[in-house]
Amino acid sequence: MPIITALRVQTGGEDRVSLYLDDEFAFDLPLICAAGLHTGQELSQVEIKALDSKNKEQAAYDRAVNYLSFRPRSAEEVRRHLVKSGISDTVVAIVVDRLRQQGTVDDVSFARFWIENRERFKPMAPRALRYELSQKGVGQDIIESLLPAIDAEASAERAAEKQIWRYRGKSRIDFRRKLGSWLYRRGFDRDTIHSVIDRLEAELDQSEPRYFANGLEE
Repeated sequence: MPIITALRVQTGGEDRVSLYLDDEFAFDLPLICAAGLHTGQELSQVEIKALDSKNKEQAAYDRAVNYLSFRPRSAEEVRRHLVKSGISDTVVAIVVDRLRQQGTVDDVSFARFWIENRERFKPMAPRALRYELSQKGVGQDIIESLLPAIDAEASAERAAEKQIWRYRGKSRIDFRRKLGSWLYRRGFDRDTIHSVIDRLEAELDQSEPRYFANGLEE
């Protein structure tokens, strides 16, 4: 059986170890996977294969954790990222399951984060959120359990309030047309859009009498 002839901590990367078998480099291992190994130890082919598998799983896990460090992700986002990195489906499934068991990946928590983030920074209609979450692989049961809590008209109003500075000095018709088109692209339906624009127009008449061009209709 092959014998471990060296275990060398990589220069500049003390979390990885180079494994040598019979004086030949075999593969790198995360330090955690090399625990318990020592020079002179004999390894069967089954043990070598198991170590290599653990190495690949840990490397994929580390890649996933790094990916998750930027923001929460859905399980499907993590899966796609790992597959795109050339990692086998078998290893991907093991890593995603490990992350789920740890609670590091949780589609319910992710969907809540996504909705809250959108509501705070980029309000949009429930149907637009439904599409985004679906594209990220979140299950329909999770999506439908969370979307009813969203007040579409309140979201549309918050979104519109972030935009109205752009239309100062425009005619009323331009104001309604441009703001309406913008809200429609955010997924809001026409009834909600008309209601919000009517209310904002009336408020602007009270708070900023000179907001519209010359106070004219056109």
